[in-house]
Amino acid sequence: MECPTIGAKGNRPAPVADPERRSVLIRLLRTYLRPYKKPIALLVAFQFLQTCATLYLPTLNADIIDNGVVKGDTDYILSFGALMIGISLAQVVCNIGAVYYGARTASALGRDVRGAVFDRVQSFSAREVGHFGAPSLITRTTNDVQQVQTLVLMTFTLMVSAPIMCVGGIVLALGLDVPLSSVLIAVVPVLGVSVTLIVRRLRPLFRSMQDRLDTVNRVLREQISGNRVIRAFVRDSYEQERFGRANTELTDMQLATGRLLALMFPIVMTVVNLSSIAVVWFGAHRIDSGGMAIGDLTAFLAYLMQIVMSVMMATFMFMMVPRAEVCAERIQEVLDTESSVVPPAAPVTELRSHGHLEIRGAGFRYPGAEEPVLKAVDLVARPGRTTAVIGSTGSGKSTLLGLVPRLFDATDGEVLVNGVEVREIDPVLLAKTVGLVPQKPYLFAGTVASNLRYGNPDATDEELWHALEVAQAKDFVSKLEGGLDAPIAQGGTNVSGGQRQRLAIARTLVQRPEIYLFDDSFSALDYATDAALRAALARETAEATVVIVAQRVSTIRDADRIIVLDEGRVVGSGRHAELMASNETYREIVLSQLTEAEAA
Repeated sequence: MECPTIGAKGNRPAPVADPERRSVLIRLLRTYLRPYKKPIALLVAFQFLQTCATLYLPTLNADIIDNGVVKGDTDYILSFGALMIGISLAQVVCNIGAVYYGARTASALGRDVRGAVFDRVQSFSAREVGHFGAPSLITRTTNDVQQVQTLVLMTFTLMVSAPIMCVGGIVLALGLDVPLSSVLIAVVPVLGVSVTLIVRRLRPLFRSMQDRLDTVNRVLREQISGNRVIRAFVRDSYEQERFGRANTELTDMQLATGRLLALMFPIVMTVVNLSSIAVVWFGAHRIDSGGMAIGDLTAFLAYLMQIVMSVMMATFMFMMVPRAEVCAERIQEVLDTESSVVPPAAPVTELRSHGHLEIRGAGFRYPGAEEPVLKAVDLVARPGRTTAVIGSTGSGKSTLLGLVPRLFDATDGEVLVNGVEVREIDPVLLAKTVGLVPQKPYLFAGTVASNLRYGNPDATDEELWHALEVAQAKDFVSKLEGGLDAPIAQGGTNVSGGQRQRLAIARTLVQRPEIYLFDDSFSALDYATDAALRAALARETAEATVVIVAQRVSTIRDADRIIVLDEGRVVGSGRHAELMASNETYREIVLSQLTEAEAA
């Protein structure tokens, strides 16, 4: 179930029935435990041996009491005592082996599932990421996988031995004294019914707990990312209240779950104590009547405790299973979601022409949207020419650029790079051919150099400095302590917005693609820096194809061709002077920023 994100609230999947949810967990485990059949077989063997040793020890103890202690036979006590020590050592060795293989297998499962979720998320387009929401995807990749991994570890270390110990204990208890074993007929069903009733109520609570954990992550992520906005509007108290509400809801749900879990062990221990009293009471009468030996009563009590302990271990597992089922369902939702941007089956790995971009009748509609974002858009861009796209907010400019590097796939029409539909081009080749500077540039934690080399790991320092010089970023980078090795915080939060934009432009210049896409990449620059940067870019990209999306008229007025978008449609195309004379939409945009004289 996805985190409640903007636009995704109505897409929540319906609650899944318990059998179906359980099958999801089993399917997930079967898929990712299949490569580890040999370690699982070894740990099951170790668990079987150590459980058999555990079951045999009370019988030996009974023999020592009846044949050694009662009769005063010291040699018997010493010989069988040594045997008990040997069996105990074997039990310890087997237990160590079982825990070792169980921990390794559970850790490997967690690694593989996290890797699978990460790989699937990496294949998502912006549409799928927006559907789930970043906070929910983070929770599913970390906390949800951890819950499933913990369940597997507990299963391997506890649950494998529990049924063996329970069945073996019952058989051996029956072998000691059948009439006294009638106590077990009352104990086991009471424990089973009690545990089942509690577990059934736990499932919906665990689902709500994971959803509220998503909400806490979302609120916390928003507050960390929007810290400057919160400070600027002095909304600290409001955000504290908002986080407090989300935190309190999660806490209340955890308390409700904890109250149910708190009932589990008192119920089990009450049944255990009452059954022990009953065994001692009836066992004393059996000994008094000569139907049972003292050692047998001691062994019977030990087997009773082993049976109850196995039930308690199963109880502990049942407490974890509902939450793991919910987490497995959430993980599987991600793994079962296919990206709307599908890699080509037979990718084109070589392009004959260079720098040609053509968009034919492109349309794009978000799932469930009433109106498409783009409608029958045509655009042609050629090497050595600059094409600009302008329009009011929400007209689809950024979405149009996103179709070229396949951040989205057009729902109608075609997008061709060098004469080949982008859906047919090898993704690596497309990334080398098309360079995008996004509207909100993102820098990764590292250094200036590591960020600039993101698109070209083999770039030299001279190439980096040249790109910085063209992007008008050389002066401020050279003043940073370390220069190219100066640290960059996650998201580039330790540099200004204009500096982030210039570094993002330099990063694309280092890549040296054939087609440059600038998505409002100059908005945070002052007019002087903007003009200097565009002049330097014109020289650097003279042989390349350049497409610029901008809100600022001064940025695009000298373009070779200007495309005017309005509500997702092309309503004008031409040079600045032509559009001023013939296109009312473009004229309104220009005059909202410039006077008649400046526009002319």
